[in-house]
Amino acid sequence: MESKELSYKLIDVLNKWDPFKVGEGQFDPEIADILQAVHDYDVADKIARKIQSVFEFSFEQALPYEQCLSVANTLLAIKNEDACSL
Repeated sequence: MESKELSYKLIDVLNKWDPFKVGEGQFDPEIADILQAVHDYDVADKIARKIQSVFEFSFEQALPYEQCLSVANTLLAIKNEDACSL
């Protein structure tokens, strides 16, 4: 799978998650930051903490760590699946 394909899969997961119910496609800057974290890190905790900080910065409201960790694990699983398919 190409990196572009991987990004589309990750974006789809994040759009469906939509923790603040702003609607699909309404938090593209946050998604871009989270995608970068997924590409930069191979540890769910680091991705989860980035997700938390990104949304807290944009929405001035903290998301529960456990919720962010669950999404981070999903994103990391997709990333690792992509790496194994090469």
